[in-house]
Amino acid sequence: MKQLKFLQPQPTPFTYEEWKTQPFHERLRMLCVAWATQGYGSPSSIYVFYLLKIGFYAFMWGFFCSFNDALGGWGTVETWWFNVEAIQIAVIWSILFEILGLGCGSGALTGRYMPPFGGFLYWLRPGTIKLPFFPKAPLIGGDTRNWLDVLLYLGLLVSLVRALVAPEITVEHVLPIVILLPVLGVIDKTLYLAARSEHYLIALACFLFPADTLPALKIVWLAIWWGAATSKLNLHFPGVVNVMISNHAVLRFKWLRKKLYKNYPNDLRPSTLSAVLAHLGTATEYMFPLVLLMSTGGDVTTATLIVMFCFHLYITSSIPMGVPLEWNVIMVYGAFVLFGANADVWAFSVQDPILITILAGSLLLLPILGNLFPERISFLLSMRYYAGNWAYSAWLFKGDAEDKLDDHIKKVSQTVGKQLDGFYEKSVSELLISKVIAFRHMHLHGRALHELLPKAVDNIEDYTYRDGELVAGVVLGWNFGDGHLHGTQLLSSIQERCQFESGELRCVMVESQPLFKPYMAWKIVDAKDGVIETGRANVKALLDLQPWPTS
Repeated sequence: MKQLKFLQPQPTPFTYEEWKTQPFHERLRMLCVAWATQGYGSPSSIYVFYLLKIGFYAFMWGFFCSFNDALGGWGTVETWWFNVEAIQIAVIWSILFEILGLGCGSGALTGRYMPPFGGFLYWLRPGTIKLPFFPKAPLIGGDTRNWLDVLLYLGLLVSLVRALVAPEITVEHVLPIVILLPVLGVIDKTLYLAARSEHYLIALACFLFPADTLPALKIVWLAIWWGAATSKLNLHFPGVVNVMISNHAVLRFKWLRKKLYKNYPNDLRPSTLSAVLAHLGTATEYMFPLVLLMSTGGDVTTATLIVMFCFHLYITSSIPMGVPLEWNVIMVYGAFVLFGANADVWAFSVQDPILITILAGSLLLLPILGNLFPERISFLLSMRYYAGNWAYSAWLFKGDAEDKLDDHIKKVSQTVGKQLDGFYEKSVSELLISKVIAFRHMHLHGRALHELLPKAVDNIEDYTYRDGELVAGVVLGWNFGDGHLHGTQLLSSIQERCQFESGELRCVMVESQPLFKPYMAWKIVDAKDGVIETGRANVKALLDLQPWPTS
């Protein structure tokens, strides 16, 4: 196979032959040590792909603004970029961008190589797997996408484009989107999450109340910042910082990356530096939005906006796994429009009781419930974005059982290993996939697997270990860190099609840590036999563990 140099990942500090002969715990240790200084090891061309995608996102926003009578094209952007109509188009375009599958969960950093996008390739195709909110309901239930599902999805796409090219966006343009997106969410939870509804749908609903639009949008932005900050008040977040910086696209200094760990390479728990950076990030999301809320313009507002610009630029430049890049762009743009150009508007001046109810329910009540009962509500709706406290799963396929996913499930992408085999030698492919496992174990929550993997299978060497994110991405067409997407509902749908034998597919499913609780609930599930065992992992006890087991 001819190797294309610009696609080659960074070589690991060990050879494949050295690594392959080691037992599982040693292989995992080697991968974690490698991650600490080189992250996923993506080639530079991968980052170029994401930069081009951001450029396309921004360019198309300007293109759609040119249709609006109150705005203009890129040639006069400085005269209209701060208008409320411009941010309205940004929100609608963001929904379209995400619901097509072009935004979060796209490209190689989410295990999507060929094709680099899922989204519409799945959701316009009858016969693919879906995750309905009411699985047993007639017409809207069932786990197989039908023509009604496709037509409703197509109707949303048409409604979004219709609004974007209108000379004036009215309630008649917004209302169909606000109605169709929740309906699609009932039919397939994946679509609701993929549209980033916890942000964009709520923001779009604010435009239905013209008198209160600007202050309501400010509340949406503030809720996202403060919700994300609050979710980081846990034991998990310092371990997110070192893993993220180790994978940073710009900060590639090995000496810096090593200092993020207590004693590289022997102790890869987060260092004091990682903890300080974590607390600084949390404080930034609390304090500076508060300054924006209280200020009414001038130098203080400008300086604060620059800080928030740098904050989101740092996140974007790290090109985090899951790649919520365009979302960070609109957060910055919204900050400048809402708190800069409209600094004199008081956020809590919303008057309409219906809008107040919508904002309170979606931005306060739902996140509270989602953090108290994380098994019930997605981490996105709960606003646990970069907190490290996420539900996840490990899928263990015995022998070549993973091939059944390609043989029996209607989808667009092959399993990730086969996607990679089209670009690399088998040795490179296997190391790249295994780096995803290292990523999971480097986070605090992943260390629960030290105890759980031996409970799930007698000998892990007999199994192919896949993170649930890779399974969801291939089967559902979208993945973005939500373990609920690759929970028991998806496993049941896969089993119905693949008919795994007992012991042929075992899954370890770990839930997020509930607010004010010291544990993470877990369960071990066999594809055929169902739940085998349940329990709880004490989070504080995990702090003493390395990312790899001792044996």
